[in-house]
Amino acid sequence: MTERPTSRLDRLQRIADHVLREGSVSAGELAQVFGVSLMTVHRDLDELERQGVVRKFRGGVSAQPSSVFESNLLYRLRTATAEKAAIARHARTMIEPGMAVMLDDSTTTLGVAELLGEVTPLTVITNFLRVINATSAQPGVRLIALGGEYYPTHDSFLGVPCIEAIESLRADVLFTSTSAASAGHAYHQEQEIVLVKRAMMRSANRKVLLIDHTKLGGTALHQLAALTDFDDVVVDGGAPADVVRALRESRVNVHVAPLHTD
Repeated sequence: MTERPTSRLDRLQRIADHVLREGSVSAGELAQVFGVSLMTVHRDLDELERQGVVRKFRGGVSAQPSSVFESNLLYRLRTATAEKAAIARHARTMIEPGMAVMLDDSTTTLGVAELLGEVTPLTVITNFLRVINATSAQPGVRLIALGGEYYPTHDSFLGVPCIEAIESLRADVLFTSTSAASAGHAYHQEQEIVLVKRAMMRSANRKVLLIDHTKLGGTALHQLAALTDFDDVVVDGGAPADVVRALRESRVNVHVAPLHTD
């Protein structure tokens, strides 16, 4: 079926939604679906790539992550939702009233933020605008927003000012996630993200890595930390038993969050 948006802005939004939904498509498919020329599609994809929504490759476009590129926030919000919800529920059991809780800019920790109203009073420290919005109106939550340079692709604040703000604070527990984990290490594609996550790890008494099973066995450009640098690693029930066993044999303190509640 061919769609005919009434304006370029409308078409750009529809193309972005289509790519985010499908994950990866060809330029020819987009031209057919939206009833425009290949030249028009490539111009639109250039603009969406400039905005950080997608990345182009020969003959097509993708919203999926690679070892070098992190996926767009909107794509990450749509993936592994049941797994992330299970991990968030387990993470919630690690929080007690009165704690200072630090949350990074991952979609998994956003799920944790949405459960914090159950365990107030709390102090929440974050650089993620979505978490700021989710917790700012929660009664009993004292919110500390970390500043810095705003990155629209991640909807978060990064850079030197953010790191300096982190270093001036001390949290009881950090909940963080990353793009991939394998061979005893956690990885991420972007240096700016890695530097902020490392600063957060240095500023927390307890460090908890939240990672859904789809990221296990993968790698990315930058090594974040050894898995044993985290006090706890929480995975979902979809993680292969042999992978969980291997992690525990490597002295990684793994928790498996059930995918379904009773």
